[in-house]
Amino acid sequence: MDASTPAEDLSTRCVERDETAVLFIATADEQDAITEAWDRLETMVGSLQGRKFFGVFGPPDGAYRVCVQVQDGADATLAGLQSGSIPGGQYLSTTLRGEPPEIYTHIPERYAELMRAADHDSTRPSIEFYRRRDSIDLLIPVKTDSPAARAADINADAADPQNG
Repeated sequence: MDASTPAEDLSTRCVERDETAVLFIATADEQDAITEAWDRLETMVGSLQGRKFFGVFGPPDGAYRVCVQVQDGADATLAGLQSGSIPGGQYLSTTLRGEPPEIYTHIPERYAELMRAADHDSTRPSIEFYRRRDSIDLLIPVKTDSPAARAADINADAADPQNG
């Protein structure tokens, strides 16, 4: 693998997410529009230090939302952003690692792989959680009774010393 090829965590895991309050910019789910919306949000937020950022797409309207998690008392200066929340629940997740902008080109293929592995819950959006500049968690919502969720529960039980 050369330096421009992202390292992928090919493992998947089922995670339970809490509902997350966010401020966001909604845009078309097209790369140029998404890039412009991220630039606008980052300019509005200022320092990215200590903030959590998400890309959210899918229901209810198919738009892509560039999101920053709400911080109590620190977001009064972010007027002009819409407010909402990212639904909680079970998600099938994997991590993509690499340098921008190359890492972004691998997001669609990894989502396609997750979709093939998941019993997708089409009532909730998919999530990109930007952990760091070079690490993105990709999350597909799964139905609670899906085989992926059950397998993840079994694997978690097997790894838990209290269950063994």
